[in-house]
Amino acid sequence: MSRIEKQFTVQFWGVRGSIPSPGPHTVRYGGNTPCISMQAGDKRLIFDAGTGLHVLGQSMLRQMPLEAHIFFTHSHWDHMQGFPFFSPGFVKGNDFHIYGAIAPDGSTIEQRLNDQMLHPNFPVPLQIMQANLNFYDIRPGQPIHIDDVTVETAPLNHPGEAVGYRVNWHGGAAAYITDTEHFPDRLDDNVLWLARNADILIYDSTYTDEEYHCPTSPKIGWGHSTWQEAVKVAQAANVKTLVIYHHDPAHNDDFLDRVGKQASAKFPGAIMAREGMVLQIPTSVVLSESFPVSKFSS
Repeated sequence: MSRIEKQFTVQFWGVRGSIPSPGPHTVRYGGNTPCISMQAGDKRLIFDAGTGLHVLGQSMLRQMPLEAHIFFTHSHWDHMQGFPFFSPGFVKGNDFHIYGAIAPDGSTIEQRLNDQMLHPNFPVPLQIMQANLNFYDIRPGQPIHIDDVTVETAPLNHPGEAVGYRVNWHGGAAAYITDTEHFPDRLDDNVLWLARNADILIYDSTYTDEEYHCPTSPKIGWGHSTWQEAVKVAQAANVKTLVIYHHDPAHNDDFLDRVGKQASAKFPGAIMAREGMVLQIPTSVVLSESFPVSKFSS
């Protein structure tokens, strides 16, 4: 194995929720909608296909032919609108394994991706993509095994349903929990289970508590959480690093700077998600005699 194939990393390609928000006031954190990638040894995993997937796809063009596993939390537009612009998907010889839960209306992730690319909404259909696309219907609560990578799943509290993920590889763990709304009287058991002792927790922190409970425009029932609730989860689940994620499109760089300071004051392991950010997860795999990696207990 090469040194890269012995690493567990997370990279952020889109960190904004709801709608792309490009412009001079979102330069530092980014305006693309949700997409992250994880490299667990020689396995590439991608979570969500917002507009950040286009940026990821462009970076992957230098690495073909390639194989990757793409996991959808759900199919609200901000989490799938980048898929028709995923350049490697149009290249023959690439292999993509695509996972998603069946929607409440009974549609599969394949049907929903197909429908978004039909006329009059898009000029070319899904069938134009020349890569080998393999679709899998998942059942939240059941794990997915990809050789030595285990992906755990659980349902989240979101309108139209959503799935949270936890990736486990050689003692390291990263949880991706976005588009979920906290409960008013307790922490979500599904969220706590996915986040338990995680090295990295990426959590939906779209709002502040003040915005969520705003008397004139409350966000209760909209399907998203707050950074204050993210801190509660991170503390209760014994998380090492909390990543504040799914930034509201109205939150500019200065606003997110303030949230970052407040969150890190409450939880020293809290950081703000930024496009291009790369985090490395310690594992039990030893890179070499010169680069030992600490072994974390779970």
